[in-house]
Amino acid sequence: MGHRPQVMVVDDDSSMCEYLRSFLDLRGYHAITVSHASEAVTRFLADRPAAVLLDVVMPGSMDGLAALAEFKRIDKEVPVIVISGQGRTGTVVEAMKLGATDFIGKPFDDAELEVLLGNAVKQRQLGLDVASLREEVKEQARYTMLFGDGERMLWVRDLIERVSDTDVTILILGESGTGKELVARALHERSPRRDHVFVKVNCAALPTELLESELFGFEKGAFTGAVQHKAGKFAFANHGTMFLDEVGEMSSPLQAKLLQVLQDGQFSRLGGKDDVRVDVRIIAATNIDIETAVVEGRFREDLYFRLNVVPIFLPPLRERREEIPLLTEHFLKKYSAQYHKPMIGVSAGLARLFMEYDWPGNVRQLENMINRLVVLDSEASVLTELHQPVHRSEHRAPPVTTFAPLPTGVPFAAPSPTEVEAGAEHAPRGPAAAASPHAMGYVSLKEISRTAARNAERELILRILTRTHWSRKEAAEILGVSYKALLYKIKDNGLDKTL
Repeated sequence: MGHRPQVMVVDDDSSMCEYLRSFLDLRGYHAITVSHASEAVTRFLADRPAAVLLDVVMPGSMDGLAALAEFKRIDKEVPVIVISGQGRTGTVVEAMKLGATDFIGKPFDDAELEVLLGNAVKQRQLGLDVASLREEVKEQARYTMLFGDGERMLWVRDLIERVSDTDVTILILGESGTGKELVARALHERSPRRDHVFVKVNCAALPTELLESELFGFEKGAFTGAVQHKAGKFAFANHGTMFLDEVGEMSSPLQAKLLQVLQDGQFSRLGGKDDVRVDVRIIAATNIDIETAVVEGRFREDLYFRLNVVPIFLPPLRERREEIPLLTEHFLKKYSAQYHKPMIGVSAGLARLFMEYDWPGNVRQLENMINRLVVLDSEASVLTELHQPVHRSEHRAPPVTTFAPLPTGVPFAAPSPTEVEAGAEHAPRGPAAAASPHAMGYVSLKEISRTAARNAERELILRILTRTHWSRKEAAEILGVSYKALLYKIKDNGLDKTL
């Protein structure tokens, strides 16, 4: 058949089908002939022809117009030329309303049909080519925005190109907002699995019990409320890609089940008796210091090495500032088009502030800021956020441990000092610094120490909460305390009243 366009002929007249088969074959088309409208819909769904020649008067429960409606529901761009011996105006009008490309009566002139069909197929192919080109440009632009032209991101782009056509397990590391999900999607869309599903699961969004049933499914009656069988995300992702976001938040029992999938390609559902085999590529991501989590026993070492076959580290935006102007222009264009607003620029002063700002929320924060700027059409809407001292480099909060990709099998270093200790030299010069016997009157040294410690603790918690946009969960991780302990500290220090 080669590259000959397929044309489906739908007509209950067998002699007409044979005539049109010969007509199409002589003109370089491959004909598919069908005598019933219902069968034509089934064949159309399976073969997806380049065009359809359709008779409207057909036997059976479905006529040609009903088949035309189904063709257009499946593929609204397919050209359908209606051929009928009944040239009634009502039929023609109805066919055109349903999306017919043209109408020709029987008997027809071969030259006329040849021109109509040729133009329709060419127009269809042109539309497909344009759509493909637009998608290619769109994808290129999307990944250009993500990977930029900086040296570090060019390295990331190169690494993605080198590993995307393999089934190797990837661990994406980086702060929140650096684009880890976009990297995962880029890996999938460049892989041999691109025609299968990409399934994302946020491991931090659900409690352990719900996450287990979401990932692995359950059998009917496995627990109270399990009224029917559920396959689970891993079964759904079979032959595709599974993206496990925030994998560092997964509980120990689930880590063991995930390890089994990575080792054996199989798992058991809740309440199930037999193992389920799957063929899934796993890409995981985390914004926590995963090596420290391993050292502290919060993350399984064997699972870490299974996931960390090829690590990809996404540097924070403050370490690739050369991309800020490019990203700014991209988001300005994106949201100006989305909200149907004229394209605006940013002033030289705002551009300078963008380059000086520390961007704790990374690319996501920049995008949200540009979104707000376009909607409100005012630079004042973002200046307050940019001028918050806690976000400025000279007042930077204690740094989060930097993620560094390690080759598989290389032992990790001993944990660094805690973030609070690391930030001691950056302690604020606030009420604690001002506390002195002269300023406070006669008090004991123990009381001075207690007050200073309390003020320093309050200031540090406030800094971290501001930096994480009041995400208590993320702040608790940075401070190295439990979520409940942090909530208590927030209330004890009166910070809940600042919301």
